[in-house]
Amino acid sequence: VQLQASGGGLVQAGGSLRLSCEASRSVFIIANMGWYRQAPGKQRELVARITSGGSTSYADSVKGRFTIAKDNAKTTMYLQMNSLKPEDTAVYYCNYYTRAMGDLWGQGTQVTVSS
Repeated sequence: VQLQASGGGLVQAGGSLRLSCEASRSVFIIANMGWYRQAPGKQRELVARITSGGSTSYADSVKGRFTIAKDNAKTTMYLQMNSLKPEDTAVYYCNYYTRAMGDLWGQGTQVTVSS
């Protein structure tokens, strides 16, 4: 199963980016999904999660700034990131989880926020 993540880039502090991660329909319709990030020298951390039923949760550091969503018709998950800060700089990974297949990871997309 291949996950296609995109949307990273370089942005100034206060700016916005939207990440996307597309998956096959067979995985998308049953998966719990999430975005993780890993900054240099740090462990990978959960940023936001959305369940197969649509419930969402966020890390405290991004609450009120980031929004996770999914489009069932496009089988794509999104992370809208507003009011970006330099400390948001990291490689962002999409994750899909199903009981049958376990964790599936996208290839990672770099987000760099300049001050």
